[in-house]
Amino acid sequence: MFKSQLISALFISLFAFSPVCANFDYIQLVLTWPASFCYRPKNICRRIPNNFTIHGLWPEKEHFRLEFCDGDKFVSFSLKDRIVNDLERHWVQMKFDEKFAKIKQPLWTHEYNKHGICSSNLYDQRAYFLLAMRVKDKFDLLTTLRTHGITPGTKHTFGEIQKAIKTVTNNKDPDLKCVEHIKGVKELKEVGICFTPAADSFHDCRHSNTCDETDSTKILFR
Repeated sequence: MFKSQLISALFISLFAFSPVCANFDYIQLVLTWPASFCYRPKNICRRIPNNFTIHGLWPEKEHFRLEFCDGDKFVSFSLKDRIVNDLERHWVQMKFDEKFAKIKQPLWTHEYNKHGICSSNLYDQRAYFLLAMRVKDKFDLLTTLRTHGITPGTKHTFGEIQKAIKTVTNNKDPDLKCVEHIKGVKELKEVGICFTPAADSFHDCRHSNTCDETDSTKILFR
């Protein structure tokens, strides 16, 4: 009797922490800066783009991120499908050579199964990937940073980088994501830009608090 009750409780608990496809408050486009992503560990990347590339498109609630929702898993796109080449330009699978990446689609599989399914109340698989590319094309993040004097190899405060990005997000907060490849040196690895669920306007992002947000230290843009 006790064993059956324990199994039932465990099942209920697991179900509670595996959310069904749910409404989300906003969606975060996460853009990776390849020079930082590929710096460590050595030789992690087979390809290194010279511009920001998509990491993922993440449905969010105001206080937490939706992940691993119930729903249909990723189905690989046919190599004859035009979307494959489009994704290869916007959403580069940097750890893999192009041929392997196009056939196996490992990053796209991971990102859709972990995040994309949680937006399937509004976007099916194809619509999800098309949306990610469409919102990325709303701005050129690298050009925006360069316009404000933030160029590869320079250091800037959190506030300076944030202010530059807010010029293209209608003054909504981005989420700057930092790493520390070299002890004591914070560097910009990713930028999150947030949108309303319909992606018709920008939305403030919740900060991941991985960068020093004070003006006492500067962040490397590798």
